[in-house]
Amino acid sequence: MPNAHIIGTGSSVPKRVLTNKDIESIVDTTDKWITRRTGIKERRISSKNEDENTSELGTQASLKALEMAGITPESLDMIVVGTVTPDRQFPAAACMIQTALNANNAYAYDVSAGCSGFLYGLSAVTDAIHLGKCKNALVVGAERLSSILDWTDRGTCVLLADGAGAVVVGSKSKKGGVLSTHLRSDGSLWDLLYASYGASSVPDILQGLDVKPFHLKMEGNRLFKRAVENLSSIAEEALNHNNLSREDIALLVPHQANIRIIQAVAKNLSLPMEQVVTNVQKYGNTSSASIPIALDEANRQGRIVKDDHVLLIAFGAGLTWASSMVQWSI
Repeated sequence: MPNAHIIGTGSSVPKRVLTNKDIESIVDTTDKWITRRTGIKERRISSKNEDENTSELGTQASLKALEMAGITPESLDMIVVGTVTPDRQFPAAACMIQTALNANNAYAYDVSAGCSGFLYGLSAVTDAIHLGKCKNALVVGAERLSSILDWTDRGTCVLLADGAGAVVVGSKSKKGGVLSTHLRSDGSLWDLLYASYGASSVPDILQGLDVKPFHLKMEGNRLFKRAVENLSSIAEEALNHNNLSREDIALLVPHQANIRIIQAVAKNLSLPMEQVVTNVQKYGNTSSASIPIALDEANRQGRIVKDDHVLLIAFGAGLTWASSMVQWSI
C-alpha cells in the first residue's frame, strides 16, 4: 500500500497587522488583558483593497508548497480546502484555487469542520493515496475570520484573524509520512461555537474589511475545558495507535487557539513547551489555517528534520477534533 508523505509546505497571511493596542480603540479591552488571557499580541486582517480573499490567500500558500515540493499544479490529482469562510456559498474555495493554479487534472472540494478542517482534509487525501486513487494532493487551510466577527464582542474579536497554509502530499512506496489520522465530532455541543445571522458594523480602523451576513458566537469558558480535554485525548489516541511514547514526539503542532489551551495540553502530555510550536502571538487564531501556517514556519526554520515524529492536533466548531501523527519526509 502506498504511503502519504508531506513533501512541501507553504503559508500566506494578509499585509495588515492589527495589534492589541489597535483593538483598544475598538472595544473595551487592553493589551495586558489580551496578552494574559490569550497570548496574542497581534494578528493579520485582510482587506478588499488587496488580493486577500480566502481563495487568493490559499492560492499563495499553495504556490509556495508546490515550489518546495518541486511539482507543477498539473501534477495534482486532488485539492481539499478546509474553511468556514469561503469567498462564496458556492462554488467551493477549492475550485477557485484549482482555477488560479491551473491545476486542471485535479478534483477539488471544501471541508467544513471548523478549526479541524485542515486535519479532516489531510485525512481525506491520506485515505485516497492509500487506496491508490491519488498520487499528488494539495491540502489547504484558509480563512478570513475577520469577515464574520462581531467587533463589539471583546470575547471573540481579540482572538480571530486571517491567513492560509498548505501542504503537498505525495504517494511514495517508502515507509513513513502520515502514519495515522484520527477524527472525532460531537454535534450535541454545536452551540458552544457557531455562526449567527446578522453582520457586524466595521470599525473605522478596519475600513476595507469584507463583511459577511453572519457573525461568530462563542461560549468561551465551556469551550476552553472541552478543548483541553479533547485535544489531550486525541493526542493520546495517535500515540497509542502508533505504539509511540511522549519521548518519541520531536514536535507538537497544535491548533493556535489560545496559549493557555496549548500550555494545558502540553502539560497533560508531559511535553516541554520547547517542543511545542506556537505562533499565536503573531497571528491569533486563524482556524483551519493555523496548523499549516505553524507547520510551514517550523519547517522553514529548521525545527523539523527528516524522520522526526510530528504530532498535529486540532479542535473546532461542530464540535470537531482531530489528530495526525506524521513521520517527517522533507
